[in-house]
Amino acid sequence: QVQLVESGGGLVQAGGSLRLSCAASGRTFSNYNMGWFRQAPGKGRQFVAHISTSGGSTYYADSVKGRFTISRDNAKNTVYLQMNSLKPEDTAVYYCAAAQTGSTFDSWGQGTQVTVSS
Repeated sequence: QVQLVESGGGLVQAGGSLRLSCAASGRTFSNYNMGWFRQAPGKGRQFVAHISTSGGSTYYADSVKGRFTISRDNAKNTVYLQMNSLKPEDTAVYYCAAAQTGSTFDSWGQGTQVTVSS
């Protein structure tokens, strides 16, 4: 498995922006599809975005489409989530995850808190 460490979370006002980073180590990062998920208090884990190994394909949850952008830098073993036009309902712990095949995510980071104030 690959080890993942998220960073970049924090407190931001509604309408603001944050960029999350997820640094990977332990295995060949470019072999993994990567994803971002989030979990709000009292709710289950929700898919946010997915990016293919090369970065050529991306997918988004409808709730973030047009506001969030997932990207990766395979030379830096890092995946990013640029979050713009943040809303209070985006408040959650954000996790990155890695999948060796398809969308079977079997490596997870520890999460980073994002809080959006109204």
